[in-house]
Amino acid sequence: MHYISISDADRSPKLDYLATIHHGINLEQFTFNPAPEEYLLFFGRIHTDKGAYEAIQIAKKSKKRLIIAGIIQDGIYFKEKVKPYLNEDDIIYLGSANPKQRDRLMGNAFALLHPINFSEPFGLSVVESFACGTPVIAFNKGSMPEIISDGKNGFLVSTIDEAVSAVKNMSRLDRSFCRKDAEQRFSSKRMVNDYIDAYRKILNK
Repeated sequence: MHYISISDADRSPKLDYLATIHHGINLEQFTFNPAPEEYLLFFGRIHTDKGAYEAIQIAKKSKKRLIIAGIIQDGIYFKEKVKPYLNEDDIIYLGSANPKQRDRLMGNAFALLHPINFSEPFGLSVVESFACGTPVIAFNKGSMPEIISDGKNGFLVSTIDEAVSAVKNMSRLDRSFCRKDAEQRFSSKRMVNDYIDAYRKILNK
């Protein structure tokens, strides 16, 4: 058996890995936007793992509008932690988003909020956001340190208050760097080449 992990954070100490290969995305589905609007975006399933409630608190304390997009995976969590804050003014829930809506929402966002409450093995929405030029504020867990270059394409934080401070510093980040980073590190072409290299290693044995 030859094991490949999608991140170093997702590795099991019981397995011997051939390589770590991060996911890649089709960059043609994402449009770079150098001039965003002022809203924050939460894009992911509505579940305690993903931190929709924390995203709401960050937006409230930052005095910025938050748009939430994603399927409701935990109905009780949504009812108790998300729904009470929803309105048509500053906390807006759009439901699930198709690829065109995702491109528009991510490209126009001032920043993507990713305050996860678990050791996420990877974060596709994070690299998708980069592809649109939008930096990410994420809780420093799981694979986030592998994906986010702190202070360059986003900020790694540990608390809601740290995230609020990061929002204030977000405008000094270069959105074009986010796009270039996605092109260099997270393209589907790079992922395919990495897997071909891994297969070659196996064949060469």
